[in-house]
Amino acid sequence: MLAVEKWGGVAEAARQLGRNQSTLSHAINGAKQKAALSGYSPEHGWDTPTPDGYVVAGMSTLYDARTGAAKLRWEKVSQDKQAQLKLMREAVEALKAEIPPAKKVKAPKKADEDLANVYVITDYHYGMLAWKPETGEQWDIETAHNTLIQCYTKMLAASPDTSVGILAQLGDMLHTDTMIPVTPTSGHILDQDSRYQNIVRNVIYTLRCLVDMMLRKHSCVHVIQGEGNHDMSSSVWLRELFAALYRDDPRVTVDTNPLPYYAYQFGEVMLAFHHGHLRTPKDLASVFAAQYPKMWGDTSHRYAHCGHLHHKVEREDAGMTVTQHRTLAPKDSYAARHAYYSIRAAECRTYSRKHGEVGTTTVTPGMLDV
Repeated sequence: MLAVEKWGGVAEAARQLGRNQSTLSHAINGAKQKAALSGYSPEHGWDTPTPDGYVVAGMSTLYDARTGAAKLRWEKVSQDKQAQLKLMREAVEALKAEIPPAKKVKAPKKADEDLANVYVITDYHYGMLAWKPETGEQWDIETAHNTLIQCYTKMLAASPDTSVGILAQLGDMLHTDTMIPVTPTSGHILDQDSRYQNIVRNVIYTLRCLVDMMLRKHSCVHVIQGEGNHDMSSSVWLRELFAALYRDDPRVTVDTNPLPYYAYQFGEVMLAFHHGHLRTPKDLASVFAAQYPKMWGDTSHRYAHCGHLHHKVEREDAGMTVTQHRTLAPKDSYAARHAYYSIRAAECRTYSRKHGEVGTTTVTPGMLDV
């Protein structure tokens, strides 16, 4: 922009700088458009940029009927989702050094080195409020905590003592993603129990309890905090937070992959994970073959786990078995009013290094004292 002003036009500026005129013009227009989205366009009288993380959603100006001069201006701004996500990541990075690491838990004396347990949680919707007369089941923060702790207690007791335990949290762990109780992409209003900060505090506490419980049973624990369509931003801080919490514990690994396709190799077994909001079960074999070609080639048994639709579907396709899992959470008002139905349950799958899947442990709410 300064070069254009100095030499009196784009053509001369391009000649003086040794640049293509079209390329320079395109770059200038792009910079103007970006600045305008932030509320800065001097030629239009916009000279007050929006704060970081916001973009201009609309602008209204009242002009003087006699002089034509602008008298008043109304500026509407909205959250820039990409910028908000970037700011959140930067905030997490800044805070990670301040987070005290979790205390180490004593390892079990015996664990089968040839087996791994995968504990699947999906679509848990922590922070959702369900009213029993309307939905058939009560659901709030306290119920969500007690249900998950009791579920894990039973699954851990019923499954074998394996060397590896995988906490496969596949997304939609939180019902809402911001202070405003709406879905991130469509803006649908959600029934939320308590304030967002209280939900965050409780979900962190519950998930830490699960990791500690697993460390008492397994030699090492691998943690996946997957992205869902309800908690796209929240999954970011969950991944980074747990990586910071257990950074000094060699028995805990945390998948911080920013892409919502996660994988873990256990001997000849490939274990893959995705919420299901971006790709359907029938697509996952080709997706993971492309995302993890070396792991795909090094394994002879391949399994993918997803959720999203709250009911169970299992299919074998193109060298991979894909399981769409049920959820422990009950229906919310929206699902109840639309007569959606699914059986509530959670599963632990056990895998052999050489032979693939060898066992399943299922827990339903009816087995719990909640």
